[in-house]
Amino acid sequence: MTVGAVARMVKFSHSLFALPFAVSAVVLVSGQARLEPVRLLLVAVAVVAARTAAMAMNRIADRSFDARNPRTAARELVTGEVSPVAAWALLVGSSLVFVAAAALLSPLTGWLALPVLGILLGYSYAKRFTWACHLWLGVAQALGPIGVAIALTGTAPPSAVLLGLGVGAWIAGFDVFYSMQDADFDRSLGLHSIPARFGVGGALVWARVLHVVAVLLLLAAGTAGAQGPAWFLGTALLAAVLLAEHLYVAPQGVLRPERIGKAFFDFNAFASVAFALCAIAGLLLRVRS
Repeated sequence: MTVGAVARMVKFSHSLFALPFAVSAVVLVSGQARLEPVRLLLVAVAVVAARTAAMAMNRIADRSFDARNPRTAARELVTGEVSPVAAWALLVGSSLVFVAAAALLSPLTGWLALPVLGILLGYSYAKRFTWACHLWLGVAQALGPIGVAIALTGTAPPSAVLLGLGVGAWIAGFDVFYSMQDADFDRSLGLHSIPARFGVGGALVWARVLHVVAVLLLLAAGTAGAQGPAWFLGTALLAAVLLAEHLYVAPQGVLRPERIGKAFFDFNAFASVAFALCAIAGLLLRVRS
């Protein structure tokens, strides 16, 4: 077993989806927040640790399913490249790091850490009983920007809540995309998902609606947070990338499953980083003016 295998198991590189929106939440509350380097470092540690714990739980919970699915049979926990003991150690360790970082940020975030962790880890079992598992994931991800705001200001201003909901809708939408690869497999095992419940056509509609809602919520967050043109430029870039993603994965409404993997990482990572860079640029322009 290697560090690289563990990192691949939890898709550590996919932190690119979470951290940029944590940064955007910092921008939104910068006027009311204490932005000492130690606090910002603790926020980053908490975000990465929470995501790592959630991914480790997902791999552990789905190990038996992954072994039976040709698409996932080569995952590290299935092949033995990562042992179950190591996966559990990562889950426990990252959970403890998340709780510790939250407690160091403030007593409030310390108390909130355990219920938040419960929501994050519970997602891994949602597809066993509800097709709305993607929305559960969206709620879990929405807690990120909201938690950052609470950690830095002690409150959850409307702009941060709107940003969190926008991020949740965005991630739920591309999770619907991703799960289209396994619609038949899920049905065969009695697992639940939007593609398994509504078919590919219905799932495409769900993904489109969720992404439109995401863009509208990000616009609303910028308005509520009195952000400048850079925030809205970032939102426009994200909207353009989402449109390109839909056209790439399902041109003329016809799903191209072989394109989903590339779209999942490349399109969404670019969108989140571009959005965050625009948010940061807006903050820097305000500071200099």
